[in-house]
Amino acid sequence: MGTLGKQDTQGTFVFKGPEREREREGERMRMEGGGRDATNWDEQGYRSSILQERETQSRTVFRTVFAPSPNPNPDVLVVASSDGSLAPYSISSCISSSQPMRFNNSRYHQPLDFLAAEPLHFIQGHSGPAYDAKFYGEGEDCLLLSCGDDGRIRGWKWEEVLNSDLPLSMQGNHLNPVFDLVNPQHKGPWGALSPIPENNAIAVDSQAGSIFSAVGDAYAYCWDLETSKIKMVFRGHSDYLHCIASRKSSNQIITGSEDGTARVWDCKSGKSVQVINPKDKSKLKEASSWVSCIAVDTSESWLACGSGRNLSVWSLPACECILTINMHSLTQDVLFDDNQILAVGAEPVLTRFDINGMVLSQIQCAPQSSFSLSQHPSGVIAVGGYGGLVDVISEFGSHLCTFRCKGL
Repeated sequence: MGTLGKQDTQGTFVFKGPEREREREGERMRMEGGGRDATNWDEQGYRSSILQERETQSRTVFRTVFAPSPNPNPDVLVVASSDGSLAPYSISSCISSSQPMRFNNSRYHQPLDFLAAEPLHFIQGHSGPAYDAKFYGEGEDCLLLSCGDDGRIRGWKWEEVLNSDLPLSMQGNHLNPVFDLVNPQHKGPWGALSPIPENNAIAVDSQAGSIFSAVGDAYAYCWDLETSKIKMVFRGHSDYLHCIASRKSSNQIITGSEDGTARVWDCKSGKSVQVINPKDKSKLKEASSWVSCIAVDTSESWLACGSGRNLSVWSLPACECILTINMHSLTQDVLFDDNQILAVGAEPVLTRFDINGMVLSQIQCAPQSSFSLSQHPSGVIAVGGYGGLVDVISEFGSHLCTFRCKGL
């Protein structure tokens, strides 16, 4: 190995040994462009490759969702990313193409270390980041929904997405959404309109024909899918909403906010019927004042709240906190798996807890920071996050495949 020399007069480290020789050789090869002069040097191509690499490393997966299918095994995974795209990927193709990865704590894995998977299709859903995606309905009438930074909720017929025969290079805006909902703007004291607030998360109730959105103006909205109009506004939070969940059995929704609370809302009256404050139950002195993620179990009796490095579990019928867990890092997504809790956040680890808060397992994941956690009915889990990386993990905890979302 070479040695690291002293700093030069401009404060730059001067390398000695084989590393510097390889660097000089690389410079010569780039300048020569494959020959003995610079006439073949592709300046534009070199710049494009640098920009592409930077874009790849900074791309973030904000949501993954398994597509509905009669196949009992997971078939297609839809990824919503920071470039505003929605892209379905074939899990079987990623598994067959992926090389087994050995994670090493002593080395930071770059996104380029992983398989660059080709999506089945590509939709340019939003002009800014796409923050959430959900499926609405079943069978031929199933819709793929998404929301994003541009304040829109858009929906496409899933069959049309899958049956598109255009080459990937021509896809993006090739399909017209069946609906396109835009958040309202609020008037200021002089009648000036505020910017269109972003949609950060959505929840659905297909039986009621409703889509619920958690919005940056501190409100939650209920949209009627048939009329494409707002039928309820939920007012009560004092700051930005991060997350939302539907509690269909009680005709309620639950929201989590930057104001540090989660609220339970009655969908008939639009009133807040319960306020949950995880910070009051935290044992951490530096407890965060925002609710970043929430999840409701299948019985809709239990609520998990991620708030900074605090994870709390609440009994909704009793309005009582039954468990608090101090996490090693910020919690960014959470879900229930029967009577167990899964959580991911600002470290490359998927943690599984029992209902008493005991750690059952910790699985290392490819994204250095994870924002999305989703589960297929078979038990297979998808984790998505920074670097455009997605980990697909079996119900037994083994890595089925790890891939990097390929930009188009």
